[in-house]
Amino acid sequence: MDVNAVTSTTNASASAATSAAKKATLDYDTFLTLLVQQMKSQDPTDPMDATEQIAQLATFSQVEQTIQTNKNLESLLQSSTLNQAGSIIGRTLTSGDGSVTGVVSEVKVYSDGLIAVLDNGEKVVVGAGVTIR
Repeated sequence: MDVNAVTSTTNASASAATSAAKKATLDYDTFLTLLVQQMKSQDPTDPMDATEQIAQLATFSQVEQTIQTNKNLESLLQSSTLNQAGSIIGRTLTSGDGSVTGVVSEVKVYSDGLIAVLDNGEKVVVGAGVTIR
């Protein structure tokens, strides 16, 4: 497997994840800005209906909770990936096609998975079809 292709794919995935996180933050900030601007520019003689205002605040709260849940899930996945990385060091790994075999001496953790560095210098993506003994 081409290591440059693996690194390129991993970097692209990390960039996409960062972009998605920025977009979520932008949407959250945009929502808050629009809500405040709407409240500032409403007609004082005909203010927004209280029911509508409560519905918007509930939506705002739901968006905030969803963002916090996503952050917690990302943290949990990162912890799980680190545990998985530690558990394969020192074990024998065989690539999915059987062309590469060796003892795992190092594991590199990326946002979309693991790359095992074998004692012979080969790098193997830890994924479907890989055998670890």
